[in-house]
Amino acid sequence: MKTSPHADALERTWRWTYLAMCIAIFFFLVAPVLVVVPLSFNAEPYFSFTQKMLALDPAGFSLRWYELLAEFGMARPDAPFSWDWLNDFWNNSTWLNAAKNSFFVGLCATVLSTVLGTLASLGMARQEMPFRRTITAILLAPMIVPVVIVATGLFFFYSNPCGILGFECGRLTSTYTGLILAHTALGVPFVVITVKATLTGFDDTLARAAAGLGASPLRTFFKVVMPLILPGVVSGALFAFATSFDEVVTVLFVGGPQQVTVPRQMWGGLREQVSPAILAAATILVLISVALLTTVELLRRRSERLRGIRA
Repeated sequence: MKTSPHADALERTWRWTYLAMCIAIFFFLVAPVLVVVPLSFNAEPYFSFTQKMLALDPAGFSLRWYELLAEFGMARPDAPFSWDWLNDFWNNSTWLNAAKNSFFVGLCATVLSTVLGTLASLGMARQEMPFRRTITAILLAPMIVPVVIVATGLFFFYSNPCGILGFECGRLTSTYTGLILAHTALGVPFVVITVKATLTGFDDTLARAAAGLGASPLRTFFKVVMPLILPGVVSGALFAFATSFDEVVTVLFVGGPQQVTVPRQMWGGLREQVSPAILAAATILVLISVALLTTVELLRRRSERLRGIRA
């Protein structure tokens, strides 16, 4: 934000006030994340900064909570490092099993939501599509309606008409299918929004030219349309994956004991056994989020270069 050389004192004052407001809002949003990261290296079992940490004493920092994150649930965490230890870690580590569930459900839901959202966006981009606004509102409903309402509806829908959920000895029995479908429903709106934004500036004459040269609709899509909308598709897929990986409400409603994800494990840890290991898990999630946001930004810049837009 540059001020004109002819700006008066009032305009300059407003500029610096505006910058101060932006910095304050940014700090308000980022401060909770910045606090979690150093606390995850606390050598003491506290959720606050110790005197050694404030004095930057190396003795006040430790990786003990990351080690606990890996060893929690293992049969023999103190055993020497070997193939048996790795096998024990891979099969019995509670947090690793939760991470495997999160990635499996997230990747499956991302693939489904990306395919469905892209197809829906392509259909709604056509002028002859009837009831486009109504269909768009329905597709974006999971993003607008509170998640707890969506999760409640999914729970009763999966229980009675579909039979995906059930109860055995008073405990909820579920499969990965219900959880994947639930996360797919939550991820589709993000794909629809990003792909529709990419299709806004799409030149339909390119597809018509390919068809005029004898290309089939399928070949036209993969050779002409897909390369141009790929940044929007990938961005939507990343947002869908982040939504699935971060979701806890639907997991509580439609997930069984075998479908414990990282957010649900963190929620259960806060209720049952409060440990700074949760801060270590939160730090890892922050790093994953930063990687996803960086990828989305790189894709946005690539899309602008393809369209001849200069930042």
